[in-house]
Amino acid sequence: MYDVIIRNGLVVDGTGAPGYRGDVAVKDGAVAAVGAVTGAARAEIDAGGRVVAPGFIDPHTHFDVQLLWDGAARPALEHGVTCVVPGNCSLSLAPLKAKDRERLVGMFQVIEEMPPEAFTQAFEWSWEDFAGYRDAIAKHLSINVAPLVGHSVIRLWVLGPAAQERAATADEIRQMQDLLRQCLEAGTVGLSTSFVDIDPNGRPVPSRFAQFEELDALASVLGEYGRMLQCVPEFYDVDITIARIDQLAELSLKHNIPTTFSPVFHNRSTPQNVRRQLARVEEQFARGARVWPQMQTRPIDISFSLLRPSLFFARLPRWVRILRQPVAERLAALGDPETARKMVEDLGPDGGERMMGGLVVRGGDAAPAAYVGRTLSEIAKERGERPAEALIKISLENGLDVAFLSASQGHEDTAEIGPMLAHPLVHIGASDGGAHISSFATYGDTGYLFSEFVRKGGFLTLEEAVRKITSETADIWGLKGRGRLAPGQAADIVIFDPASIARGEERPEFDMPGEGMRYVRDACGIDTVLVNGEIAYAKGAYTDARSGVVCD
Repeated sequence: MYDVIIRNGLVVDGTGAPGYRGDVAVKDGAVAAVGAVTGAARAEIDAGGRVVAPGFIDPHTHFDVQLLWDGAARPALEHGVTCVVPGNCSLSLAPLKAKDRERLVGMFQVIEEMPPEAFTQAFEWSWEDFAGYRDAIAKHLSINVAPLVGHSVIRLWVLGPAAQERAATADEIRQMQDLLRQCLEAGTVGLSTSFVDIDPNGRPVPSRFAQFEELDALASVLGEYGRMLQCVPEFYDVDITIARIDQLAELSLKHNIPTTFSPVFHNRSTPQNVRRQLARVEEQFARGARVWPQMQTRPIDISFSLLRPSLFFARLPRWVRILRQPVAERLAALGDPETARKMVEDLGPDGGERMMGGLVVRGGDAAPAAYVGRTLSEIAKERGERPAEALIKISLENGLDVAFLSASQGHEDTAEIGPMLAHPLVHIGASDGGAHISSFATYGDTGYLFSEFVRKGGFLTLEEAVRKITSETADIWGLKGRGRLAPGQAADIVIFDPASIARGEERPEFDMPGEGMRYVRDACGIDTVLVNGEIAYAKGAYTDARSGVVCD
């Protein structure tokens, strides 16, 4: 007897093959049969009118800390995601000595915009090594996890404070190699590194102090295991990014490893940038290298208030410096006419019209109702102020608790992005799930793929879109036994309505530790999600299943 039979669905098996009407049987956590299934099961699901596909795999997340109190990585799982890859961008929660925790938390706060309460109120630190972290999250997983280990924390473990001061010695590089081997033996699926990120003091993160010899040595260890090297290149400069593509290609060829880099996003003002990167990627793949550009599906939308720092101001050092101050000092600075004048001047002679005029007042507990839904440009003219001046004054008048939305800051041109997502060498991912939670909802990219680029744009077929986020991802990352509906494969399965799968509207949710706020999106059109054969989500509700595992 089977455990579950899913009957009468449109089976899209993850390989890109045409879907067909059939059944899927599950037993002991694995797919047991696909096609016309006879026999009985303890439970049956009628999937008539819906698609039955492998669970989606999200290869770029920062759920490292959330998994310690939420083993479902909500709401990722309800969007059909059955496996997440945390530990990107050189940051992971292990290996990490107790004395370095505060330093690492500061990096997560700055780079991933994660609140300090997420690291202090919902769990007990019980580990230092990677195996300990693996054990800590494995206790209550509802979703599968394929964790990366961060280059910055490996460097921090071996060099201590000098990790952010100098190159490593030959002996220190050997220690880092040994430490990486321990992590790989304990279950990490690769190493992440970054060439752009900074800590709370504005200093480069440890990985940025590594010489090429160090990265080459660590890549050689990845080669022993055939594991992934993930990289954040200098994405703000296309020429440097192309040089990094070449460097990753050399490491891939020398050590026979897959590599991936992100973010890669389209911008109307520099439309040639992604094309140039893809052209170089094609050249390197033709040489035999594996350098996967990782691209998100959704437009870049950023919400913020002056209650906390935001990446919206990343190119305005004075604003960043002031908004990082404690609230009392921040209020004093914003209320100082001379400081405010300089802040407005930083926006240029138009007073912030180009950068801030299109901002929409989104809400917030103190947002004036007369302003909500209107652009800052309209409001500023009404007040007789310039946009940047209006932003500061409206915030001050309402205790800083006014949220502004900067919509479609890039990657919003469906006609341009659709063919890129369909490109055979473009890896779909880069969701940043679990990070930047007060700036935008890092959930629902899979639903948006189907609604915008399959159903509306027609750039990918249903089968091809499923393949890109299931078997292709599993193959790129070497995730064994996942990504396909075939006998013997893990029974990670999503059942969805192809006519309505999408992402819901972005909305604030106050479910973070310390009643902190984050933006989320509900899933649309997702009926049921199975993880390793157990129903983890069905009909809009999570179950008590804890069948997720740390993948190998």
